[in-house]
Amino acid sequence: MDSNFLVVAIDGGAGTGKSTTASLLSKRLNFLHVDTGSHYRSVTKHLLDNEINLKMLDSYFDQNNILLTSKVDENRSHLAINGLVYASDLLRTAKINQAVSNCASNPKVRQLLLRYQREQIYVARSENKSGLVMEGRDIGTVIYPDADLKVFLVADQKVRESRRIKDGEVDQIASRDQLDSSRSIAPLKESGGSLRIDTSLLSVEEVYVTISKSLGFS
Repeated sequence: MDSNFLVVAIDGGAGTGKSTTASLLSKRLNFLHVDTGSHYRSVTKHLLDNEINLKMLDSYFDQNNILLTSKVDENRSHLAINGLVYASDLLRTAKINQAVSNCASNPKVRQLLLRYQREQIYVARSENKSGLVMEGRDIGTVIYPDADLKVFLVADQKVRESRRIKDGEVDQIASRDQLDSSRSIAPLKESGGSLRIDTSLLSVEEVYVTISKSLGFS
């Protein structure tokens, strides 16, 4: 990677603090924040809104062209599907939570998003950012295996569940972990050489300090 432009990959299961950590990094270090989980949620919502059977995705993608573009709001890049960006609250419903893992395991969906996600580095550069922080479940293993820093966040399941409840979400963390970790394509797993951080008892500030020091910031 370019020494003047840093790429940070953050992976981990639901409720481990990926989004909170990535958001703070983006604001403090002038990085572009990309949440790939929202990409899969957006595709899931697009399919559900169009009443597409999630078991018939191959034929749908073969017969329909879907245009993916980026809309940047300050330090965050949002996925637009055919020009439409879904509000974050519409992507965090119980219905989306239940369907997103199955959607994300589909090869056509992953193929659709892979190139788009890898091209976010060019979006970040065009926005004159100092770097890119991308969060998800396969960033360090598939999207950016050569990132300047790969981080893998973990946390106690009860802590993760309480965070979800505090955020007003209904999320079956254990079942999502099983689906995300066992899928054949780009499963959730720790990348070799990653910085592993247990966020169970750490504040977001403490997590930020750990990561920023690993990047060479005091």
